[in-house]
Amino acid sequence: MNDDQRRARLEAVVLPHLDAAYNLARWLMRDEWAAQDAVQDAALRAVLHVEQQQGPNAKAWFMAIVRRSCINAFNARSGRGDEVPLDDEHLPAELATAAGDGPEEQAMRRASAQQLHVCIESLPLQYREVLVLRELEELSYREIGAIVDVPVGTVMSRLSRARDLLARKMHAVQRRAVP
Repeated sequence: MNDDQRRARLEAVVLPHLDAAYNLARWLMRDEWAAQDAVQDAALRAVLHVEQQQGPNAKAWFMAIVRRSCINAFNARSGRGDEVPLDDEHLPAELATAAGDGPEEQAMRRASAQQLHVCIESLPLQYREVLVLRELEELSYREIGAIVDVPVGTVMSRLSRARDLLARKMHAVQRRAVP
């Protein structure tokens, strides 16, 4: 594969999925800078191995590389305990504010979004990753299975468990918030 072919293949395979890759990395790493580093590492790996991508699902191939880069980075830094505090910058815009809401509604929506964000981040990695891939990236069970390298049935059970854990955590947070 010559340089022009490699560049064209990379543009077709990786570039359309960079936003999704960063989103996944952000949720897995819990740190925007580490997520950027992981995506950059994944993109470099994709450049080096783009000719290995076979079949129609380039997104699943690239997201699997991103996931592996995140796991490698997380394992490398695991003893340091460096977490980034949550702020509004990382909340989805539609959760942080809504047009026409007054200041009180915006504050309540922001607080709910922060609670959801914290609850998702507190899920174990195996549940958090399938939840993010399904609910935020809207990938199919088959695509998620290819990314995390597990059977579809395992994806379904992890997703069910993730939703259950998330619901319990949100319920507990809401119970504590009520005076």
